[in-house]
Amino acid sequence: MKLYKKIILIVLASLALIVALLACGYYLIFQKNNIAEEGFIKIYRNMDYEQVSTAIDTSGILANKATFHIAARTMGLERYFEPGLYKFKKGMNNKAIIRTIANGWQTPTDITITGYIRSKEKLAQVLSSKLEADSTLFMQVLSDTILMHSFGFTEASYPGMIIPNTYEMWWTVTPVEFLERMKKEYDRFWNEERCAKADSIGLTKEQVSTLASIVIEETKYEPEMATIAGVYMNRLKKGMRLQADPTVLFAIGDRSIRRVLRTHLNVDSPYNTYKYTGLPPGPITIPPISALDAVLNYEDHDYIYFCAKDTFDGQHSFAKDYKEHMRNARAYHRAFTAREKAKSTEN
Repeated sequence: MKLYKKIILIVLASLALIVALLACGYYLIFQKNNIAEEGFIKIYRNMDYEQVSTAIDTSGILANKATFHIAARTMGLERYFEPGLYKFKKGMNNKAIIRTIANGWQTPTDITITGYIRSKEKLAQVLSSKLEADSTLFMQVLSDTILMHSFGFTEASYPGMIIPNTYEMWWTVTPVEFLERMKKEYDRFWNEERCAKADSIGLTKEQVSTLASIVIEETKYEPEMATIAGVYMNRLKKGMRLQADPTVLFAIGDRSIRRVLRTHLNVDSPYNTYKYTGLPPGPITIPPISALDAVLNYEDHDYIYFCAKDTFDGQHSFAKDYKEHMRNARAYHRAFTAREKAKSTEN
């Protein structure tokens, strides 16, 4: 009888030990915090499990790689995982890490689009630096004229569809999905009030975007934007050529030119507003909201000309006639030449 009790006690103790070991193992593998350093992991669509495993191992976020891989095999992560950008914080255990990846619980990313993106190449570069798709794929989509027409734009006018702002998106959003989002933001921006203002000044939404792109290239000084927009509106009303230097630089394809010369004005391009009357075919940059609203609320005045002030502070001198404009222009050119000469002397 005593032997029987002894055996029972040994069995119970063994079972308790096994249970304790199993509980300890379960805790270590599934429940214990396994994030050494907070960080992000990117899982691309074309990755297999081995590549995903390597990405996790080399990320430096895991405190214990062995327990993670035991948990991953047990929970079947190798059979099913979702592409995405994932953020892992301290306090997360293997179970939480694996469920996050398996269920595609992504961390959204912020994409900031400024009003100074002047080409498809630059836009593709900005987007590919924040999203899964590479710049080549973005270039293909941005150059797809049929797709652009489906959104109501041409290859020339599409920059007007992009409203500069900071947008929260999933890292896995495709280039087409990105444009679909931009079209929704465009439609939201062009509310009833803004559409009514565009009608009242005799411009389409596309024309407002085009003129706003010229305004922002002329000045970054917001208090002058509506004034400069008024100058160009006066020229349009009078049937005068806009003669906007930024359109010439766009036509040439060289933004590094600091001083537009007569030789530059000969470039034959519909964007050359010294050569052709009216607005160019589309925006020469993605216009910011400040410039768009400056056009919609342009200043009503009699100015026809403007040029940079000789103070080089980003502001402009405005003129109602050519004689006054030439005085302003000569003052600027004298100051510019003197400044350049002083620089060369210093060097």
